[in-house]
Amino acid sequence: MAKFILRRFLLMLLTMFLVSIAVFLIVESSPGNVAKNILGAFITPEQEASFLAQSGLDKPILVRYAYWLVGSDWHAAQKINLPLKRLVTEKGFVEWWAVDEEKRLVRWELDGDDLIVNIRRDDGEVVKKKDNDRWRFADDGSARFWGVDRHNHAVLWEKGLDQEVWTFVAGTGWMVASGGPIEYIPLKKGFLRGDPGVSLRTGRPVAKSLMIRLRNSLVLAGIAFVIVMPLALFLGVIAGLKEGSFKDRFLSVTGMTFSVIPEFATGIFLILVMSHWLDLVPGATVFGEQAPWERPDMLILPVLTLTLVELGYVLRITRASMVEVMRSPYIRTAMLKGLPYHKVIFKHALRNALIAPITVIMLHVNWLLGGIVIVEVVFGYPGLGQYLLDSALYKDINALEAGAMIMVLLAVGTQLVADIIYTFLNPRIRYS
Repeated sequence: MAKFILRRFLLMLLTMFLVSIAVFLIVESSPGNVAKNILGAFITPEQEASFLAQSGLDKPILVRYAYWLVGSDWHAAQKINLPLKRLVTEKGFVEWWAVDEEKRLVRWELDGDDLIVNIRRDDGEVVKKKDNDRWRFADDGSARFWGVDRHNHAVLWEKGLDQEVWTFVAGTGWMVASGGPIEYIPLKKGFLRGDPGVSLRTGRPVAKSLMIRLRNSLVLAGIAFVIVMPLALFLGVIAGLKEGSFKDRFLSVTGMTFSVIPEFATGIFLILVMSHWLDLVPGATVFGEQAPWERPDMLILPVLTLTLVELGYVLRITRASMVEVMRSPYIRTAMLKGLPYHKVIFKHALRNALIAPITVIMLHVNWLLGGIVIVEVVFGYPGLGQYLLDSALYKDINALEAGAMIMVLLAVGTQLVADIIYTFLNPRIRYS
């Protein structure tokens, strides 16, 4: 068993690596202009080029993949020749600083031909002063300097170049300034170190936003899973044992009815009846800064919608598996030997009949976390599915790639759990 788990874990790592390449290539090659999606359709070519350079989207695809996977801070530190440090402010924004020879947190800006260093004190106050000694002169007489700017980039300035740079400031619009860098490296630690970068849409760290949305989806999916899966298995077993009876027909038809109705139709119907007509529960999930469990009344309708949608599908899979097992020769042999009916069911039939439903259930764990976007949109639920939808609409590359990898990790991990469960359900299955 230990060798099997280790082998599957290594296979999972290989799968994750190959899928990370596929996800990156698909997102990068998807149609749409990320600059126009984020900043509007009327930006000028100069503004678009400046945005792409500051976002690192003008670099070769292999470089972008390496930055996304393992980060860019190690490469930037080599350019700057100083260690880098990442801070998170009280408002949740990320700041990158260099650590100078005196162990101070510093970053720079350009004022004409003067290089200005920003020194961060322990109390958070920033002091500025000239730092022109850091210019490095080349044989052709040009002066250049690699440093960290105030917008979380490692940048290369050239003295006297007077290059224009366009920066989009929320609430103000596009601002143009002279003395812009000639090269940018957006700073991040990379997906493997828990920092897939900053959202191009919101300007906030993707990791923090993603974890909050994942937590919300885990709460919603977990409650629905705990309710629907045992209930569906129980009803499916009853229907399978009573094949052809009224109970079987009733459960099968009812389950099929709920499973074929679209999620949005079920959700809207429940909102109309339980929220609008009966006024029993809220029809929307407006949490604000609260966690989902702080407003359990707002979870009732989304959970009920997921329960009705999922119940019929798992029920029918369980029923079909139970019917097939009950027709097996070893079940008939056990019956002919005179074993008690309940012993035949619980000791021989049930464990084998649950193998197919377990596979379906594990696949639906991944769907419950990321595929419930319709339910989240109908109820305004701030979950992972809606986060990925918004990221896709804006082509927010950092958020979209990180969210997709989280979904892949969950999918591969749940299949590993399913394989382990198989060994306990069916003693004939052995892994060497």
